[in-house]
Amino acid sequence: MSRVKTVTGVERFFGEDEIIVSKTDLSGKITYANDVFYTISGFTEADVIGQPHSMIRHPEMPRAVFKLFWETLQSGNEIFAYVVNLCKNGDHYWVLAHATPSFNARGEIIGYHSNRRVPQREGLEVVQAIYRRLREEEQRHSDPRKGLQASFDLLTSVLNESGKQYSEFIWGVA
Repeated sequence: MSRVKTVTGVERFFGEDEIIVSKTDLSGKITYANDVFYTISGFTEADVIGQPHSMIRHPEMPRAVFKLFWETLQSGNEIFAYVVNLCKNGDHYWVLAHATPSFNARGEIIGYHSNRRVPQREGLEVVQAIYRRLREEEQRHSDPRKGLQASFDLLTSVLNESGKQYSEFIWGVA
């Protein structure tokens, strides 16, 4: 599978009426993606099935948001989040993601499902400013674990100041 080598800085867009869909197993490996996913990302089914979903993680996406994202899903709850993803050729695209755990008949989590829509541009500007602060906090630390924790603490502080959970906060800027 080819990996992205260079980030181009070019933003791609998809239609307001389109939904990007993907599913993963418990370890985050892609088990399904729809045609909109393939079209916007430039990856093929052969490129992504069985690969970690993080293969489309843009380097400007704060790790603290993904920590919150996965903790929320693994606890059995849904989450909404603004996410910037990386295309195969190094371009990027923003989404408003809604991710949920998938359960079996016994109520056990067996995987994850995500639908992504076009984000509101006004909300995106607010989110980009917060994400920039989180990334700066991560980069202030030479130890990546300490940087992640410091960024997560900053995110928690921003949420506490707003009096909202992350999904509520996101809908407030959307």
